[in-house]
This record gives sequence, structure tokens and C-alpha cells, in this order.
Amino acid sequence: MPCITRFAPSPTGLLHVGNGYAALRCKQWAEQHRATMLLRIEDIDHTRCQPHFADAMLEDLQWLGLSWPEPVRKQSEHLADYQHALTRLRQMGVIYPCFCTRKSIQLELLRMGGAPHREDAASHYPGTCRHIPVTEQERRMATESSFAWRLDINRATAMVGEPVWFDEQGTPQRDTIPHDVVIGRKDIGVSYHLAVVVDDALQGISHVIRGEDLKESTAIHRLLQQLLGYPSPLYIHHPLLKNSAGERLAKRIGSTTLSSLRNMGVCPQRLRHYLLDGCDQLWPFNEGEDAAIIAMLGTPDKR
Repeated sequence: MPCITRFAPSPTGLLHVGNGYAALRCKQWAEQHRATMLLRIEDIDHTRCQPHFADAMLEDLQWLGLSWPEPVRKQSEHLADYQHALTRLRQMGVIYPCFCTRKSIQLELLRMGGAPHREDAASHYPGTCRHIPVTEQERRMATESSFAWRLDINRATAMVGEPVWFDEQGTPQRDTIPHDVVIGRKDIGVSYHLAVVVDDALQGISHVIRGEDLKESTAIHRLLQQLLGYPSPLYIHHPLLKNSAGERLAKRIGSTTLSSLRNMGVCPQRLRHYLLDGCDQLWPFNEGEDAAIIAMLGTPDKR
């Protein structure tokens, strides 16, 4: 079987250096294993993704020296694939509509004696809507403006077993899924978890190379693969690029973008060499330190 991997960014902003590092790690693995690296644009969240960011992604990745087979799969063009999978899960009885807001989840966690922090609403769902009768579910879905589809972890694992996934060495890995995760929303259709599982199956992805921040999602993806009858890729989770403060690079903290480096004339060959061979997972610069970055990475040869 051919080896196929993918780099799958979301166009919610400009690519930063950490994104470039992840893309290069993926491409390097593909070259070492004579594999194909696909590019996928994960733009299913129309509330955050913007077409001009997708265009900028392509320019930045090409400037960095990457190439990929055409056509590029854009999630926004394949919504029917995800809805079909969601319908199958609903017919299996392993998902249920959740009408909770973030605030109501926080209040329920507080009532149960938990800490009512904002992040708890996303990571510690208490199962409030799990046992609503079907007739009541139908009534509320018809009358309420917003709801989510959650995967019933207990029912799903009772049906297909605990999720087991494999790393590149074929070593089995097991992780606990702590709560019923959201796999669909009324406003954007389906979540990242379901869309990425469908995409990987349809594109024949054999190996997933991605950052270790997504490792905790792998058990969710494997469980969905088992439910839908999809094969499981092998998973490789690489270290993240971090700044000098120990934070992983991210759009929300204003990490140095690839376009800013391109605009200041940084040599892409030197940048690739630094990220793959010399950085040791550290990007010790902040946005705007042009002189330091150019001194480290150099500018293109003008001769």
C-alpha cells in the first residue's frame, strides 16, 4: 500500500513559524519514506476561517519550498461527506443532541463541586443532556436555535471496544476519553474531530504526522474510525516549536508569521535548515525583531 500523509492547516490567520515547522516535519518524513504529502485546507468553521488566509497559506508554503499534488481538498467543499457520517452515527444511537451553553455547564460543574473555570466547560462536560428522552430531544431540536451533537463515549465503547491506536513502530497506544465530546454543531455542521476522520479515510491517509498538542485527540479519532468502519492510520506526534518563554507558538500570542519573514527578505533555504536541523524546538524571537532574525537566517543572495 502506498504511504500517504497530509499537512492540514486551518485558515483562521496567517501561518506562523510553528506551522511552518510542522509542515516541514511532515514533508521531511514523506521524503524519507518515499510517501506522498497532501495538503488539506481545514476550513469547515466558516465563523473563523477566511478565504484570504487560505490563499496566503499557499503562498507561504510555496515560498518555504513545499509542493503537493493537486487538487487541494477544502473541507468547505465536502460538507455532504461529513453530514453522511454524522447521520450514520445518529442511526447507530451513539450521539445525542446537547442543548447546554458554556455558562450552564459551568454552573452544573459548580453544583457538582467542580471548579467553574471557563475551560472546564469544554473539557469536563458532566453529561447533562445524555439521557433526555427522544421525544423531548426532537421537540427541543425543532424549537431551540442552537445545539451540539455529542458522542456518547460509554455507549460507543460498549459497541466497538476501547479505542487503540498505533505509533510508527506499531506499538499500541491507549488513552482515556474523559467526557462526551462535541462532534457536530448546528451552526457549522460537524466538528474538527469528525471531519478529519472522514477526510483521512477518503484520502487514504496511512500516516498522520502532527504536533504533540493533538495527541490527546487521537483516541477520539480512533473511536470514530471504529464506529464508521474506517481503517486507522499510524500516528506520529512530533514536539512543538516554542518561544523563549516556553510557550508553543500560536496565532493568538502573535507568533512570528511566515509572511513577515518573507516580506523582510529572509532566505527560505536558511529558514528550512534552521527549523529542521538547528532550532532544537526553540524559536527565540518575537515579532518585530527584524535585525536579529535576519542576522540568524540571512537574506536571499542578490547576485
